[in-house]
Amino acid sequence: MNTPAHLILGLAAFSLADNRKVTGAAGFGALLPDLSLYVMAGGALAILQIPQDVVFGQLYYSNAWQMVFAIDNSFLLWGLVLAFALWRKARAGVAFAGAGLLHVSLDFPLHHDDGRPHFWPASDWIFESPVSYWDRAHHAGWVQPLEVTLVFICVAVLFRRFLRWPMRVVALVLLAMELMVARVWMFVF
Repeated sequence: MNTPAHLILGLAAFSLADNRKVTGAAGFGALLPDLSLYVMAGGALAILQIPQDVVFGQLYYSNAWQMVFAIDNSFLLWGLVLAFALWRKARAGVAFAGAGLLHVSLDFPLHHDDGRPHFWPASDWIFESPVSYWDRAHHAGWVQPLEVTLVFICVAVLFRRFLRWPMRVVALVLLAMELMVARVWMFVF
């Protein structure tokens, strides 16, 4: 899924209207599995001036980058964080880990040849799904409309939950980002 969709879904599933700490933790948990990609790719492209085809054709698949992705996309590590948060009865920790676990659970079936080792450190195996959220050669033409529909539903949930405008503006900005990214995937790939 696209990162804005992960943020909207994570917030819809785990935010609380009367608790900024829990809501912030849900947003950060939903973002964290993708954050390393943005930092590494952004640094390689903008700072190091590495060509895009090298970043996404070579570096993305390198052992170093895959190790980072293994850590921040591990079902096992996110599960441990969730178990610890539940044991400690930490609402913000549950929102953080729950949103992160939701993110990696939704990514798992939607990556064809660009998946992550979701069972690290127990295994380096990467599931090659027959379905991709971005690659039209692997059914993205069906996945994207479903993703966008789910995002609209979750934005409606957030509008019902948050009666004040700051969070509604965040939801609308994320919705606009999702629609832009979805449009790019549909027309570029």
